[in-house]
Amino acid sequence: MPPVQPPVAEIGDAHLSPANPFYKAVAMTLLTLDIANAIISAALTRAQELGYRPMAVVVLDEAGHVKASQRADGASMFRIDIAAAKAWGAVAMGVSSRQLGERAAGNPNFFVSLAATSQGKFLPQAGAVLIKSADGAIVGAVGASGGTGDEDEAVCIHGVESTGLRVG
Repeated sequence: MPPVQPPVAEIGDAHLSPANPFYKAVAMTLLTLDIANAIISAALTRAQELGYRPMAVVVLDEAGHVKASQRADGASMFRIDIAAAKAWGAVAMGVSSRQLGERAAGNPNFFVSLAATSQGKFLPQAGAVLIKSADGAIVGAVGASGGTGDEDEAVCIHGVESTGLRVG
Protein backbone atom coordinates (compact mmCIF):
# COMPACT_ATOMS: atom_id res chain seq x y z
CA MET A 1 0.00 0.00 0.00
CA PRO A 2 1.48 3.40 -0.96
CA PRO A 3 2.07 5.94 1.82
CA VAL A 4 -0.67 8.49 2.41
CA GLN A 5 0.24 11.83 0.91
CA PRO A 6 0.12 14.76 3.35
CA PRO A 7 -2.40 17.50 2.62
CA VAL A 8 -1.25 20.40 0.50
CA ALA A 9 -2.33 23.97 1.19
CA GLU A 10 -2.73 26.15 -1.86
CA ILE A 11 -2.49 29.91 -1.80
CA GLY A 12 -2.54 31.46 -5.21
CA ASP A 13 0.22 29.72 -7.14
CA ALA A 14 2.07 28.59 -4.02
CA HIS A 15 1.78 24.94 -3.08
CA LEU A 16 2.90 24.15 0.44
CA SER A 17 3.34 20.72 1.96
CA PRO A 18 3.86 19.98 5.66
CA ALA A 19 7.58 19.68 4.94
CA ASN A 20 7.69 23.39 4.06
CA PRO A 21 8.47 25.54 7.15
CA PHE A 22 5.72 27.98 6.15
CA TYR A 23 3.01 25.31 5.93
CA LYS A 24 1.80 25.57 9.54
CA ALA A 25 1.57 29.37 9.48
CA VAL A 26 -0.33 29.37 6.19
CA ALA A 27 -2.56 26.40 6.97
CA MET A 28 -3.62 27.92 10.28
CA THR A 29 -5.18 30.87 8.46
CA LEU A 30 -7.00 28.99 5.71
CA LEU A 31 -10.77 28.70 5.89
CA THR A 32 -11.41 25.28 4.44
CA LEU A 33 -14.65 24.02 2.96
CA ASP A 34 -14.92 21.51 5.82
CA ILE A 35 -14.63 24.30 8.39
CA ALA A 36 -17.13 26.48 6.52
CA ASN A 37 -19.62 23.61 6.39
CA ALA A 38 -19.09 22.89 10.09
CA ILE A 39 -19.83 26.53 10.95
CA ILE A 40 -23.02 26.42 8.91
CA SER A 41 -24.14 23.09 10.34
CA ALA A 42 -23.63 24.25 13.92
CA ALA A 43 -25.39 27.56 13.25
CA LEU A 44 -28.43 25.97 11.61
CA THR A 45 -28.66 23.31 14.33
CA ARG A 46 -28.52 26.02 16.99
CA ALA A 47 -31.25 28.02 15.27
CA GLN A 48 -33.49 24.96 15.21
CA GLU A 49 -32.73 24.10 18.86
CA LEU A 50 -33.71 27.62 19.93
CA GLY A 51 -36.90 27.58 17.87
CA TYR A 52 -35.88 30.37 15.50
CA ARG A 53 -37.52 30.75 12.12
CA PRO A 54 -35.84 28.89 9.23
CA MET A 55 -32.55 30.57 8.34
CA ALA A 56 -29.88 30.73 5.71
CA VAL A 57 -26.21 30.87 6.65
CA VAL A 58 -23.39 31.93 4.34
CA VAL A 59 -19.63 31.68 4.95
CA LEU A 60 -17.29 33.90 2.93
CA ASP A 61 -13.52 33.71 2.74
CA GLU A 62 -11.23 36.65 3.54
CA ALA A 63 -11.68 38.03 0.01
CA GLY A 64 -15.49 37.99 0.20
CA HIS A 65 -16.02 34.93 -1.97
CA VAL A 66 -18.63 32.34 -1.03
CA LYS A 67 -17.05 29.33 0.61
CA ALA A 68 -20.34 27.63 1.53
CA SER A 69 -24.02 28.43 1.99
CA GLN A 70 -27.16 26.65 3.05
CA ARG A 71 -30.83 27.61 3.29
CA ALA A 72 -32.93 25.68 5.77
CA ASP A 73 -36.20 24.16 4.61
CA GLY A 74 -38.86 26.85 4.81
CA ALA A 75 -36.47 29.82 4.69
CA SER A 76 -37.58 32.46 2.20
CA MET A 77 -35.85 33.05 -1.11
CA PHE A 78 -34.11 36.25 0.04
CA ARG A 79 -32.29 34.68 2.97
CA ILE A 80 -29.11 33.61 1.15
CA ASP A 81 -28.66 37.04 -0.44
CA ILE A 82 -29.24 38.88 2.83
CA ALA A 83 -26.91 36.61 4.81
CA ALA A 84 -24.20 36.98 2.15
CA ALA A 85 -24.55 40.79 2.09
CA LYS A 86 -24.19 40.98 5.87
CA ALA A 87 -21.07 38.77 5.77
CA TRP A 88 -19.62 40.62 2.77
CA GLY A 89 -19.90 43.96 4.54
CA ALA A 90 -18.28 42.53 7.66
CA VAL A 91 -15.30 41.02 5.88
CA ALA A 92 -14.89 44.05 3.60
CA MET A 93 -14.80 46.49 6.50
CA GLY A 94 -13.13 44.25 9.10
CA VAL A 95 -15.87 44.51 11.74
CA SER A 96 -19.15 42.76 12.56
CA SER A 97 -22.24 43.79 10.65
CA ARG A 98 -23.71 45.01 13.96
CA GLN A 99 -20.85 47.50 14.25
CA LEU A 100 -21.43 48.54 10.65
CA GLY A 101 -25.10 49.19 11.42
CA GLU A 102 -24.11 51.36 14.36
CA ARG A 103 -21.65 53.30 12.21
CA ALA A 104 -24.24 53.69 9.44
CA ALA A 105 -26.58 55.52 11.81
CA GLY A 106 -24.00 58.28 12.18
CA ASN A 107 -22.99 58.49 8.53
CA PRO A 108 -25.92 57.34 6.38
CA ASN A 109 -24.77 58.93 3.11
CA PHE A 110 -21.46 57.10 3.18
CA PHE A 111 -23.11 53.75 3.88
CA VAL A 112 -25.69 54.25 1.12
CA SER A 113 -22.75 54.89 -1.20
CA LEU A 114 -21.04 51.71 -0.04
CA ALA A 115 -24.15 49.69 -0.83
CA ALA A 116 -24.34 51.27 -4.29
CA THR A 117 -20.66 50.82 -5.15
CA SER A 118 -20.74 47.17 -4.04
CA GLN A 119 -23.65 46.39 -6.37
CA GLY A 120 -25.88 45.62 -3.40
CA LYS A 121 -23.50 43.16 -1.71
CA PHE A 122 -23.15 45.37 1.38
CA LEU A 123 -25.76 45.28 4.16
CA PRO A 124 -24.91 46.96 7.49
CA GLN A 125 -27.43 45.04 9.62
CA ALA A 126 -26.76 42.84 12.65
CA GLY A 127 -26.34 39.18 11.77
CA ALA A 128 -22.76 38.61 10.59
CA VAL A 129 -19.44 38.24 12.39
CA LEU A 130 -15.83 37.92 11.36
CA ILE A 131 -14.11 34.54 11.50
CA LYS A 132 -10.61 34.84 12.94
CA SER A 133 -7.77 32.37 13.29
CA ALA A 134 -6.15 31.66 16.64
CA ASP A 135 -3.62 34.42 15.97
CA GLY A 136 -6.37 36.96 15.22
CA ALA A 137 -6.08 37.02 11.43
CA ILE A 138 -9.37 37.53 9.58
CA VAL A 139 -10.02 34.38 7.55
CA GLY A 140 -13.61 35.15 6.56
CA ALA A 141 -17.06 36.04 7.79
CA VAL A 142 -20.33 34.26 8.42
CA GLY A 143 -23.75 35.81 8.02
CA ALA A 144 -27.24 34.55 8.78
CA SER A 145 -30.72 35.68 7.89
CA GLY A 146 -34.16 34.55 8.93
CA GLY A 147 -34.47 35.63 12.53
CA THR A 148 -33.99 38.95 14.25
CA GLY A 149 -30.55 40.53 13.93
CA ASP A 150 -29.72 39.32 17.43
CA GLU A 151 -30.79 35.76 16.59
CA ASP A 152 -28.85 35.79 13.32
CA GLU A 153 -25.73 37.04 15.08
CA ALA A 154 -26.07 34.51 17.91
CA VAL A 155 -26.18 31.50 15.60
CA CYS A 156 -23.17 32.84 13.66
CA ILE A 157 -21.19 33.22 16.87
CA HIS A 158 -22.15 29.70 17.93
CA GLY A 159 -21.13 28.31 14.54
CA VAL A 160 -17.69 29.92 14.61
CA GLU A 161 -16.98 29.04 18.23
CA SER A 162 -18.00 25.42 17.63
CA THR A 163 -15.02 25.05 15.29
CA GLY A 164 -12.48 26.50 17.70
CA LEU A 165 -11.98 29.62 15.61
CA ARG A 166 -12.43 33.11 17.05
CA VAL A 167 -15.25 35.57 16.50
CA GLY A 168 -14.45 39.13 15.52
